Amino acid sequence: MIYTILVHIKDSEPVKLDVDELPSTNDTCIIGKNPRLRTEAEVAWVDEGVTTIVLPWWRINYIQILSSGEEEMEIELPYRDD
Repeated sequence: MIYTILVHIKDSEPVKLDVDELPSTNDTCIIGKNPRLRTEAEVAWVDEGVTTIVLPWWRINYIQILSSGEEEMEIELPYRDD
């Protein structure tokens, strides 16, 4: 399954990436395909023709996992739904 994540990079705009699997606690970097801005525009600091980038963890503030709309999340409600 391909995940779309929004990587918040220090001193830079967030970048959307497609990854094959979510990063684990043992990873030292994130390898992502199809780098683009949140608005789907091209990233200015990525050269033309580049399809995959590697970002080291020390450059990343945090990551958001974006919903693809395909998976259905089950949320346990604090009350009983009849």
